[in-house]
Order: sequence, then structure tokens, then C-alpha cells
Amino acid sequence: MCRVLSVARSGFYAWVQCPLSDRAIEDIRLLRRVREFYTASDGVYGSPRILLDLREAGERVGKKRVARIMREHRVRAIRGYKKPRKVVGLTSAIAPNRLQRQFTFDRPDAAWVTDITYIRTWEGWLYLAVVLDLHSRMIVGWSMQPTLERGIVLDALLMAV
Repeated sequence: MCRVLSVARSGFYAWVQCPLSDRAIEDIRLLRRVREFYTASDGVYGSPRILLDLREAGERVGKKRVARIMREHRVRAIRGYKKPRKVVGLTSAIAPNRLQRQFTFDRPDAAWVTDITYIRTWEGWLYLAVVLDLHSRMIVGWSMQPTLERGIVLDALLMAV
């Protein structure tokens, strides 16, 4: 059989005694360490951060080897949060500047200002719309929703009213 496959007899018997190469054995040991650091990070770390953890633990390994081991065994990082994209649609009508940068008022409910911001949470992005009274500097209405739609502003205004 060795003659048909053009393999030396000594190589065949060496393979029979130890079917895995030294590199394959080392890769299996590294895979255990990679999975250990991967689960410690709750699946967030990719190969660059796993490499830093391995080196911090005293392993001498290259970045391409760690990436290859993770790719072969389908160990992938969970993607992080995505930043909210610009909402594409019709351009909004620009309202006239009635305050003329005068932000102090003598009586309550003379002027309100609004703002919309987004907040990152563990479950995704939340959008917050607030209505602020310029006399007392207090929030008189607010609304929070997971989507940026017209209703979030209307709810904040209705709360203020």
C-alpha cells in the first residue's frame, strides 16, 4: 500500500503511532484557550481581542493563527451596536427663528423648546423627545420610543399641554 501511495514505510508507521501533528495538537490546545476567553467575554471578542488576551496569559501566538483557528471552528464575535442612521425622506420645512437667540423669559409657558436625542441601551437604541419651558428650565413634557417617528414628538407636546 505504501508503494502504491508513494509514501515511505517509516512515515506511515509514525502516522499510525501519532496521527496528529505537533501543530494540530497545539491548535487544539489553543482552541480551548480561545473558547475560554470567548465565553468569558460573552461572545463579544473577535480575534484581535482574543489575541491580546492570549498574549496577556503568556501565550506566544500570531494574529493570523488565532484568526484561522477561530474561522475554522466558527467562533465569531457578536456584532456591536449600530449607530442610528439618518432617516431618509422628504426634507423638513424650516420654521422661522422666533426666539432670535433670546432664551430668558419673565413668565412661564411663554416659550418652549424641544430636542430629540438617542440613548444606547442593552436592548438597542431608544429615542427621547423633551419639551423644556424656558422660564423655569424644567422639562414639561417628554416621550421615549424605540423608533424615531412623528408620534414621539406629538406625545411629548401633548404631555406638555
